[in-house]
Parts: sequence; structure tokens; C-alpha cells
Amino acid sequence: MELTNIRIGLGITGSFCTFSKLFSVIETLKNEGATVLPIMSQNAYTTDTRFGNINEIKEKIENLTNNKIIATIPEAEPIGPKNLIDIMFIYPCTGNTIAKLANAITDTPVLMATKSHLRNQKPVLIGISTNDGLGANAKNIGNLLNTKNIFFVPFGQDDYIKKPNSLVCDNEKITTAIKNALEFRQVQPILTGD
Repeated sequence: MELTNIRIGLGITGSFCTFSKLFSVIETLKNEGATVLPIMSQNAYTTDTRFGNINEIKEKIENLTNNKIIATIPEAEPIGPKNLIDIMFIYPCTGNTIAKLANAITDTPVLMATKSHLRNQKPVLIGISTNDGLGANAKNIGNLLNTKNIFFVPFGQDDYIKKPNSLVCDNEKITTAIKNALEFRQVQPILTGD
């Protein structure tokens, strides 16, 4: 078990089409020995979509992690001062969250948890899932790639013909990326695909 005794803050944002993969990611982290503390943005926490009923999704997340979801900014703020996690992993991480993180905006529980955690000089790992990664958000991704203590799960285009600006992380590389980020290294290569 490669992540035994590692405490992971899992920041879940509103890339709803990725939620079906979220459950297997949580299971993998738990199977590797990690403790997973789920934190959800307001949109992710409250929105029913064609990808699922949010109450069923929240129940499944809490059952898989054995932890109550942190869903407010006041609940998220103590993460840093109380040193509750070893690494913050934002997955799925939307372009909206990337833009806010790159521009120091702290208006969701996930962003507050991240800011609070970064105060401790600990790593943040981003598992990107956005339709505008190679468009308007490319500059924000570049900014974060050059920010201390922020790392990325390797990523690439998920459908370069129909969605040429869309980026998603490689779920198969999450455990390796976490281990590297805990040692303050960016796993390489960072770009995946053909």
C-alpha cells in the first residue's frame, strides 16, 4: 500500500462528467492506504445534472471515504491551522477553480481548503478536467505550473477533434503523482497522449 498513513484532502469541483470516475479514484486511494477527507465546492455539492443525482453522489462519496463532506468555507478554513492533511488533491479540477486558484480567489470550500493547506508549505496536486485548458485557461495553467508547492497529475487532450481545448488528467498516474508531490516533485512527463 503506497499511500499508507497519508491524509489526502480531496477537493471535488463541478466537472460533473468526471464524477463517474471519481468513485474509482477514491477506491484506489483508500486501497493504497490513504485517509480521504472530501471537500466539495458549492456547485459540486448542490447541483443535480444529467450525470447524476447529487444526493446519491454525496452519499456514495461519504460511504467510500468514511468521512463527512466539508461543504462550507468555515468548515474548510481549519484544515491548515489544524494540520489535517498531508496533501490537497483537487479532482476533478475545473477551469473555473484553476482560474481562481491562479488569481488568489478564495470563494469556495475547495479553494479555502487549498489556501489554508498551502499556509503549511505542503503540496497541492491538481487533477485537471476542463473544456478550456488550451483556450482561455492556458495562461492560468501556466501560472500554476510555475507556482511553489502546486503540482499536476499528467494530462492531455481527451477529444482533440470535437473538443480541441479540452484537457483531462490521466487517472492511471494519480498515485504516482501523489507520491511525487509529497516529495515536492512534478511527475514527468506532464503531458500525455500521442
